[in-house]
Amino acid sequence: MTSEPKEQVRQAERRGVMRWLTALCVRYVERLMPDPYLFAVILTILVVGLIALLVRGATPSGVLKAWYGGVWGAQNIFTFAFQMVLILVTGYTLAEAPVLKRAIVAIASKPRNQIEGALLCFGVSAILSLLNWGLGLVSGALVARQVAKRLTGTHFGYLIAAAFMGFIVWTQGLSSSIALANTDATSPINVIHKMTGANVPLSLTIFQPYSWVSAIAVLALLAIAVWRMAPAESLEPDPAVFEEEPEPPAREGKRTFAEWLENLWILNVLVFAAGITYFVLSGFALNISSMIMLFTVTSALLHRTPIRFIRAFSGAAKVSGPLLLQYPLYGGIVGLLGYLPTGSGKPLQTVLAEALVTGADQYTLPFLTFVGSVIISLFVPSGGGHWGVQGPIAVGSALALHQHSPAYLGLMSMAVAIGEGVANMIQPFWLLPLLAIAKLNVRQVMGFTVVAFLIGFAVFSAAMIIAPHTL
Repeated sequence: MTSEPKEQVRQAERRGVMRWLTALCVRYVERLMPDPYLFAVILTILVVGLIALLVRGATPSGVLKAWYGGVWGAQNIFTFAFQMVLILVTGYTLAEAPVLKRAIVAIASKPRNQIEGALLCFGVSAILSLLNWGLGLVSGALVARQVAKRLTGTHFGYLIAAAFMGFIVWTQGLSSSIALANTDATSPINVIHKMTGANVPLSLTIFQPYSWVSAIAVLALLAIAVWRMAPAESLEPDPAVFEEEPEPPAREGKRTFAEWLENLWILNVLVFAAGITYFVLSGFALNISSMIMLFTVTSALLHRTPIRFIRAFSGAAKVSGPLLLQYPLYGGIVGLLGYLPTGSGKPLQTVLAEALVTGADQYTLPFLTFVGSVIISLFVPSGGGHWGVQGPIAVGSALALHQHSPAYLGLMSMAVAIGEGVANMIQPFWLLPLLAIAKLNVRQVMGFTVVAFLIGFAVFSAAMIIAPHTL
């Protein structure tokens, strides 16, 4: 036997191990993972049980009021939820602009087989997630849709999972809600500024070597995993996935004044010019609101006429439906985590966060905070909302160890942010828009992403252990 066949056998064996691991994860996800809405309900019940066990003085009426407060009360989640939905919808709207849509179709025509298609979906999602999480989240799925349309016999769930895996690095990109909040003194979730009076620039968070080097390492390993986990069986997409929104029939006769306005492209140009001018006057401030504004005005420009932009935005908004259903539930969980009965010492979020960092020193605190972030993200799967829960404990723990430098506090914030990105691979909340695009259920996709969680957890754990020694 020549060396070449031997090498092919070794590659087949290595791929077989990855396929076996992936098949194992898929099998257990199919058996155990409920619908994402029920997953949120079960988490709510679990939090109530933990309050009963760990929070002194908790009462049923107090728990109910705390839950209500997180959903509809004074500390409700609606403002932040609306921001997150708008980032998603504006990113989708931008990806559906004719020039970008043609680019997606052209890119999707390059793969010759299922593995190349999956790697393409993964790469597009990863690159764009580093620019804007909403754009990255949906673009990979849109590419997957075009790849599946062109290549028959593929496993559509595998393609969508590959697209979602690229999303793992969004918290280390330019739209990272925690990193952006650190730069804005007026942000309600700038925990570091509230506790120390200091802002932390992006140069001390997402542009630190522990962030970008670990992101590159994770993406390289995940690309290898995507290649080796390719399933032998196929999963054909629902034909409805490829249905396009029909254009309204053209009205005969002369345009009305209203129709003339709807097709007046100069209005979109003025909106774009106003948005860019404000961005320049603001000193190129990058925060959650400015990212929403930039993607909105750019989408308006690329869709050319107001009516086309309106239709694209309305179509994109349909994808956000499952998120709108679940955000109130997670807002209720946030309220429950912060529930503090009269005369009680600590709310559940403090009990959990402190338990996870007990006995830490300046070198182990970032790693333990990262582990805590992964756990807490299962209950609060939103970067900014999660930072509001864990951030005060993370920053307070650092200050208690006399770590006041912006670089160290930036590391603590990134430990929380990166933990949230990793946890997304096993928390179905942000997978919902992709499932809506692909018309799949969570059990057809998440078995593949569990492998991404294991790889991401290992690499980022090492990064958080090493990072304190590099500051």
